[in-house]
Amino acid sequence: MKSGIHLITICLLLMPLTLLHAAELKSTKPNIVIIFVDDMGYGDIGPFGSKLQKTPRLDLMAKEGTKFTSFYAAPVCSVSRAQLMTGCYGPRISVPGVYAPASRGGLNPAEPTIAKRLKALGYATACIGKWHIGDQPEFLPTKHGFDHYFGLPYSNDMQLAAKGTTTRVVPLMRDDKVIELLPEQEQARLVERYTDEALSFIRMNKDKPFFLYLPHTAVHWPLHPGMAFAGKSANGAYGDWVEEVDWSTGRILDTLRELNLDDTTLVVFTSDNGPAFLAGDNKQRGKGSAGPLRGWKGSSWEGGMREPMLARWPGKIPAGSSCDAVAGTIDILPTCVALAGGSVSSEPVIDGRDISPLLFGKSTKSPREAHYYNATYSSIGAFQAVRQGPWKLALDPQREGMGIKEISPDAAGNTPRLYNLDTDIGERTDVADKHPEIVAKLLDLATKKNAEIKRDRRPAGVTTNPVTLYPTESGVPSRQKNNKLKQGDIAGSEAALTHSNGL
Repeated sequence: MKSGIHLITICLLLMPLTLLHAAELKSTKPNIVIIFVDDMGYGDIGPFGSKLQKTPRLDLMAKEGTKFTSFYAAPVCSVSRAQLMTGCYGPRISVPGVYAPASRGGLNPAEPTIAKRLKALGYATACIGKWHIGDQPEFLPTKHGFDHYFGLPYSNDMQLAAKGTTTRVVPLMRDDKVIELLPEQEQARLVERYTDEALSFIRMNKDKPFFLYLPHTAVHWPLHPGMAFAGKSANGAYGDWVEEVDWSTGRILDTLRELNLDDTTLVVFTSDNGPAFLAGDNKQRGKGSAGPLRGWKGSSWEGGMREPMLARWPGKIPAGSSCDAVAGTIDILPTCVALAGGSVSSEPVIDGRDISPLLFGKSTKSPREAHYYNATYSSIGAFQAVRQGPWKLALDPQREGMGIKEISPDAAGNTPRLYNLDTDIGERTDVADKHPEIVAKLLDLATKKNAEIKRDRRPAGVTTNPVTLYPTESGVPSRQKNNKLKQGDIAGSEAALTHSNGL
């Protein structure tokens, strides 16, 4: 009896210390929210000049924070997400352009992702949305440092017919299990459902530091804006979905304010690559815009990889500020780890750098010597261009974008082409013959970087017997051979799952 009383006494004495430790963690470590939109162009939101769709919440976010005007991702989906997760250029970690369903490859589970690093520093972590860095068990978010996952494991156009039907579906997952098979029309609820999940995660973890990664399925084709937004913009379904993403971002910011987390939360909003090229003008469909930039998704032109980026942290980031220093998604990992009080060791090597001085307005100079542009849609080889300051050197022939076979005459040659992005943001005038010394300097940087990557490249993850996540008509083996789940079905009680997981 006495021992029981002593145990209770010890617990009561330790409780204040536990609460104090939690409070200390909360006071020194900011919450981090990364909103990552799919296929949204540089010119698709108000702070970057859009007139076709209205984005009042992102307009306000820019006024309350900063916008980065030379912020880079990658040409296409999978490699872009891998870069954000690891702080590395895609070629360094051997991630190609895009992983298909039941692919043998994925992001290597040995890579120390941003989620793993922040979790080790005491953070609650969640990924809500499109993953697309491998759909096999060892490649899913819960194997890469996320406590919870809710979303589609790959792009919304990667639909396969469920077994016994002709209806093409995509799997909606919670953690490592498929909970629903969504026919295409059900994609119209994805932004709403992702947002609700995100808000539940924030509320559940409001008293400790959290990392929320929200990679939207929107605005990737096929376009399915929510019912409340359909037909509301001046840019067809595309603009409608952008406006829904704006609404979603507003709900997240409102919730942070409601919970008094505004002053302790960094929110970053950006995109994974440029807008997709959609042939022809279709008012009902609409299309994305790279603004003044040349090129589309899948290219190394500015329009393919240069993204709108907003960051907000009241009291830390100067309101209404703007930064034109070169930065990118590879810098998010080291920046967040530094803000959380951690450090990034020299091994394994990463390419990103801490850009918090840029965020806080304490510097206008990029911490990286140069920025390198991934080669092509599916290549993990050499870089195709390099930028230092205003100067960009294109090393190889460049297509305008994915789905465009022709190469413009001014981009077809093998002779390097030099552009001054300060005076020629649209990359129309090659000035290589006027600045041979700059060409030589950038060519030397690219040669050395390619050699370093070739020497130090790390392998992607590989599985020997890949299977689909649900039984399909494709003939590919499934992880769920005995599962009777059909298109439109829900696995178990989704409402119960939601509440039990706090998501």
